[in-house]
Amino acid sequence: MKDVWPWVRSSDHDISARAASKLGAVFHALIERGETRARAQRFALQCAVILFLEDCGVLTNAPFHELVESHARARRSADIIREFFHRLNEIQFPIGLLATIENVDLAERELSLLAEAATTKWSRIHPGIFGTLFQATMNATERHERGAHYTPEAAIYEHVVRPTLVAPWVTRIREASTRNELLAAHDALTNIRILDPACGSGNFLHVAYCALKRLEIELLTKLRARFPAAKPQGSAKSIRTQQLFGIDTDPFAVELAKVTLMLGKKRTLDEISEVFGLENLDDNIRCDDALFCVWPKADYIIGNPPFQSKNKMQREFGPDYVRRLRKRYADVPGRADYCVYWFRRAHDELAKGASAGLVGTNTIRQNYSREGGLDYIVKHGGTITEAVSTMVWPGEAIVHVSVVNWVKGIAHGPKKLSWQEGDGIDSPWKESQLDNIPSSLSTNVDVTQAKSLRANAEAGVCYQGQTHGHEGFLLSEAEARHMLSISTTNRDVLFPYLIGDDLLSNMHGQPSRWVIDFSPRQKLEAQQYTLPFQRIENLVLTDREAAASAEDTRNERLDEKGNKHHAYFLKRWWLLSYPRTELMTKLQTLSRYIACSRVTKRPIFEFVSSNIHPSDALSVFAFEDDYSFGILQSAMHWAWFTARCSTLTARFRYTSNTVFDSFPWPQAPTEKQCADVAEAGVALRTLRRKIAGEHLMSLREIYVFMEEGRGSIFSGACGGSHCSSPRSGRVWGEPQVPERIDPRPGLHLLKDAHAALDEAVRAAYGMAAQQDPLPYLLELNQDCANKEADGQTIVGPGLPPGISKNGFVTQDAVEPPML
Repeated sequence: MKDVWPWVRSSDHDISARAASKLGAVFHALIERGETRARAQRFALQCAVILFLEDCGVLTNAPFHELVESHARARRSADIIREFFHRLNEIQFPIGLLATIENVDLAERELSLLAEAATTKWSRIHPGIFGTLFQATMNATERHERGAHYTPEAAIYEHVVRPTLVAPWVTRIREASTRNELLAAHDALTNIRILDPACGSGNFLHVAYCALKRLEIELLTKLRARFPAAKPQGSAKSIRTQQLFGIDTDPFAVELAKVTLMLGKKRTLDEISEVFGLENLDDNIRCDDALFCVWPKADYIIGNPPFQSKNKMQREFGPDYVRRLRKRYADVPGRADYCVYWFRRAHDELAKGASAGLVGTNTIRQNYSREGGLDYIVKHGGTITEAVSTMVWPGEAIVHVSVVNWVKGIAHGPKKLSWQEGDGIDSPWKESQLDNIPSSLSTNVDVTQAKSLRANAEAGVCYQGQTHGHEGFLLSEAEARHMLSISTTNRDVLFPYLIGDDLLSNMHGQPSRWVIDFSPRQKLEAQQYTLPFQRIENLVLTDREAAASAEDTRNERLDEKGNKHHAYFLKRWWLLSYPRTELMTKLQTLSRYIACSRVTKRPIFEFVSSNIHPSDALSVFAFEDDYSFGILQSAMHWAWFTARCSTLTARFRYTSNTVFDSFPWPQAPTEKQCADVAEAGVALRTLRRKIAGEHLMSLREIYVFMEEGRGSIFSGACGGSHCSSPRSGRVWGEPQVPERIDPRPGLHLLKDAHAALDEAVRAAYGMAAQQDPLPYLLELNQDCANKEADGQTIVGPGLPPGISKNGFVTQDAVEPPML
């Protein structure tokens, strides 16, 4: 049995696309003249079913094609077409979709569009047509809120159906040698049950059905070749679509899934010359919320649950639903993504020995989402058999996902973990064979169990920058210059405002905007700055009043206390939403601070003048010494960062509670070792500034050039193949490196400068030159946590106790623009 998805012909896809487009046009025409969305959807899908059944010869003596075309040519009323649909009620179709015929009067334009759709060779359409049709009949907002996106069948097969369903059955069929073993295998195959609890248009179930038929063909071929007289028990029994089950919250999706399976069965049986018969799937595919309803028993659970993030669930589902969800699944962290609930429920529903394969956001392997889902699975008898750590999911929605296949029980043999490096569909793949795949879905040492260190968490040195909360607080350079020209006292409340993209993309990392920051002034004092205050009053106050009012309306529907964020913002409407008073007070005592883009692909840390206000797009470290910079810029910290952080697409997100609070600093460095780290950090920054000045390159351009022109600076720096993500595809919006760039003396030295810094940092830790930092840091984290638990003091972030900052603080930093 070939382990690839075989039944896809480009001509079928072309025909399917045309059919979907033409029938979608009928739907939109009905909507435009006032039909309800539900009636228009149902009518369009009923037309598709009739056209398909007639073109395939299943529905005879019912010339729907000719009827539609003749009425379109004559521009006559659609009454006869409506009567045709009603006559179908006399035929006992085991398809719920045709049980109730929509009484839709077609206008002349709609009749013409339907006639165009009828000319398509409907017997050649691919089952994916119905997924495409479903997409065409929903607007973009609905697709996003439902997490509904068409998914190519090859991806479904390769990453879910093959490892979860096909691989173990191929092994069983290959190992079966006796007549009784083969007959027993066939009996078991025709009795297995497969469930997709978020079935949408039914594509996952369709692929599973096709795979089952291929397995059956292989099994029967082997049986007949070795035992010609043998017949399967109950010779008429074969793979049926009634072995498949689905749940979805959308009624139209439920009907669509039934039709997808019907069409897929017809196409599959035609391929192998078997007789087609309709099956009633009304009891198999149900309209319900899978997170709250009873699930049918299944041997295999597959699917692609909705992709809402934790931050958008309340807005898209409503506070009532989120409150009910968290009450039902109280053990799942409230900051976990929505799909995590499906992973957890799927594992609970599996019987011992049963399997599952689900697609999730690529955050399921990180932090709270991992804790609520994959950690739960492996701690409750689950074994991950094959997984994709991260990949670009090749559907309509271009997103990065993780895919996990697991069995409830013990699985022997090697496990395959693969991942895609880059942001494009064609980005290269890597894979590794492991004895065990951890819940982090990483080939690196599993650092998910690292503990927060009190010395770090209580140091008060790692922050998120300021959140302005409204564009009215932000000024262009020209607007800031104008306010300062009116009154120089406005300089008290106007500050350069640095975002992550400025730091990485602008020359010398300078901010491109300014911010009005009245904090910590009360309203009366803020009013003294007339022009800035008037701007905030005119642009911000009304919007905050409206947001607070809408929040009150939402909260009135709740039985318990709801969010009061906007009420709080309104009460202090002249201030930034989150001015980070503690951070800004601390920065007033420093000449500079360390910052990195909070979401980043590359390890770029930089000193920034304390006269510049950091936005919430930056992670801020309240250090001004070069030793602390060297530790944070090192490959050791980067390895910990990427192993412990959350991700956004293929970029890493610095999270203080999971990354910084658990990161162990060197515990016994000498003053000489600290000085070596500081000196190496200064040398690296000096070289970066020299390259940037000579070649007019931003920090991002420098590092992109190093990756694309000379290989990743940090490839292998972590000691493992999966700790860094060298880029092979370009993210939209990233700088294009000119093809004509010369070798540029000095650029090649940057890699050496990073290596020198890493060598100095390793020495400060007492780490061997080639030692993998993650096992070392994890062991150090555990040792530090144990000491704190015993009441001992550990060395926290920054210069070690007893070492003065004198000689460790230089002056270079991103400086504010001059106005």
